[in-house]
Amino acid sequence: MAEIGKGVTAGKLAINVQKRLTRAQEKVLQKLGKADETRDVAFEEMVSKFNKQMVEGTKLQKDLKAYQAAVKTMHEASRRLQDCLADMYEPDWFGKEEMDTLAEDTDTLWLDYHQNITDKSLLSVDTYLNQFPDIKARIAKRDRKMVDFDSARHHFGSLQKGKKKDEAKIAKAEEELGRAQRIFEELNVELQDELPVLWDSRVGVYVNAFQSLAGHQEKFHREMGKLSQNLNDIMTKLEEQKELKKDGTSAATTGDGAKSEEANHSDSASSAPKSAVTNGSDGDLPPGFIYKVKAIHEYAATDGDELELKMGDIVLAVAFDNPDEQDDGWLMGFLESSWLQNKDLSTKGVFPENFTQKI
Repeated sequence: MAEIGKGVTAGKLAINVQKRLTRAQEKVLQKLGKADETRDVAFEEMVSKFNKQMVEGTKLQKDLKAYQAAVKTMHEASRRLQDCLADMYEPDWFGKEEMDTLAEDTDTLWLDYHQNITDKSLLSVDTYLNQFPDIKARIAKRDRKMVDFDSARHHFGSLQKGKKKDEAKIAKAEEELGRAQRIFEELNVELQDELPVLWDSRVGVYVNAFQSLAGHQEKFHREMGKLSQNLNDIMTKLEEQKELKKDGTSAATTGDGAKSEEANHSDSASSAPKSAVTNGSDGDLPPGFIYKVKAIHEYAATDGDELELKMGDIVLAVAFDNPDEQDDGWLMGFLESSWLQNKDLSTKGVFPENFTQKI
C-alpha cells in the first residue's frame, strides 16, 4: 500500500476521514435534537475552571516576563549611569576607589535580582503552565471520543430497533460500542482525577511566585538603600573637599597680614565660642558649644546615649568630655529646643554627622 506520509498510510487516512465525517454527522443530529447527547455537568464545570485557570496562569506568566524585562531595562540604565559617573570622577577626588567598588556592587545587586526573578518566580510559573497543553489536548480527545461513543450507541440502537435484524451487524455494532465506551471512560476517569488536583495546585503556585518575588524585592531594596546611602556620603565628602580647597585657595591670597588677623580671630573664637554664635549671652549655650547643625534626615536612636532626630531639628554640637570617646562620623550635642527649655546637661547625646548639615 502506498504511503501518504511518514507513518500515515492511505488506509489510516481513510479511517480518519471517516471518523471526522461520522462525528460531524452525529453533532448535526444532536443539534437538531434527533439524537441525544451524553452530558456531564460536573465535568463541564471542571473544564470551565481549567480554562479560567489557564487564562489566569498565562496572564501571570506574561506580566512576570514584562516585570523581568523592566528590571533588565532598569539594570542597563543603572549601569550606564554608574559608568557615566565613573568616567567623570577624577582620580584625586574623594572616595575614587570607594566609588568604583560601589558601582561594581550595584551592578552585582541588579544581576542577582534579575536572576532570582527568573529562577524562583518565573521558572515555577513556566513549569506550572507546561502541564496545560497536554491536558487541553486530552480534554479535546475526550470530547471526540464522547461523540464516537454517542454515535456507536445510536447506531447500535437503530440496528436493534430495525424491522430486519442482521445479527452479524448488531454484534459488530455492539463490539464497536463497547470499544468506544471503554476508550471514552478511560479518558473521562483520568481527567476527572487530574483536573481537581490541577485546580487546587494554583494556590501554591501563586503563593510561591509572589512570596519569592516579595522576598527578593525586599532584599534588593534594602541592599540598594545601603549603597545609595554610601553614594550620598561620598558626594557629601566630595562637596566638603571642594569647600576646603576653596577656603585654602582664598586664604593663600590674603597675605601674611590677613593670615595673622585670621589666626588672632581664631584664637579669640576658640576662647569664647559661645559668644560668637549667639546673642552674646553665654547662658544661652551649653558648655563646650562648637556650632549648630540642622537634621536633614530622620534618625531613630538605637541606644540610650543617642539623640533622636527629626527632619529640621536644630542641634547644638558640643565637644566630647573625653575626645578619645569620639567615633569617626559622630558628634555630641543637645537638641536646641530641649536645651532652651530645660538647660539640662543630661539631655545631650551622640548623633551621626552625615544626617545633619552645618548652619
